[in-house]
Amino acid sequence: MSENNNSFSKENIMKYKSKYISEDDEYYSKISKNVKIKIASSLTANKSEILSYLPYLLQDLWELGSSPEDMIYLIKKNIEIDSNTKILDLACGKGAISINLSKELNIKIRGIDIIPEFIEYAKKKAIINGVENKCSFEIEDINKSVENKKDYDIVIFGAVEDVLGTPNETLNKLKQTIKDDGYILIDEAYIKNKKEIKYDAYEYFTLNEWKEIFKKNNLHLIETLKSDINLQKEINEYNTKKIEKRAKELKEKYPDKKDLFDEYIENQKAESEDLEDNLIGVTWLLKKKNLKH
Repeated sequence: MSENNNSFSKENIMKYKSKYISEDDEYYSKISKNVKIKIASSLTANKSEILSYLPYLLQDLWELGSSPEDMIYLIKKNIEIDSNTKILDLACGKGAISINLSKELNIKIRGIDIIPEFIEYAKKKAIINGVENKCSFEIEDINKSVENKKDYDIVIFGAVEDVLGTPNETLNKLKQTIKDDGYILIDEAYIKNKKEIKYDAYEYFTLNEWKEIFKKNNLHLIETLKSDINLQKEINEYNTKKIEKRAKELKEKYPDKKDLFDEYIENQKAESEDLEDNLIGVTWLLKKKNLKH
């Protein structure tokens, strides 16, 4: 769920800002506005300006959405794997899923994320967990990764929302990265009542709508694993508390950004309420239908 990390201590905020926090930063300036907005949205933010602050705000958390335990369970139960199995983890965050899967299943995983600080942290965690020879991490826009990463046995797309486009566009792109009989593991949510959503920056779909999308993309739904509501609430409360603490530190240092950080906290709370009250969090295991046979 989480992990304490003092590498971004309060006294280092200024040093951190000079290197990473700037809308004109050389690295972030190379990312298109549309991509930045979608990345920010996937991490529960309305403004792309928050992107450069996210490593600081999320420094106390290792798992950024998806459950490694759920992914491990679905793979073990449904997929024959060996030491040659290759997995692609798109928008891997700080590498929690990649590292846990590699350690538990003894398989090779490549993790991709666009935020440099996340990848730096993932590499360090891989070394700590003794899987640096099985896990590789790189900084890249996953919109490019789906074009140049091919022939994987499994692709993971965990809690990333619409970074790759609509659900149809997303699944079509994910299919291009796997073999003809490959698998997609996707962490998502379906909606009970569209009228009651509080965090409406992302369009949610009903279960039946998702099943039609799977069918349209020639994907077979192997298994659905629902999130534990009580555990989800516990995680949401813990995460929000940690993020609020870091947001308070940033507001003290940059009072002119107070509204930006307050909005981010409110979005976190709204999405948490949606996940507890009106959304069913799920991990889906999908198999690509081999149309050649």
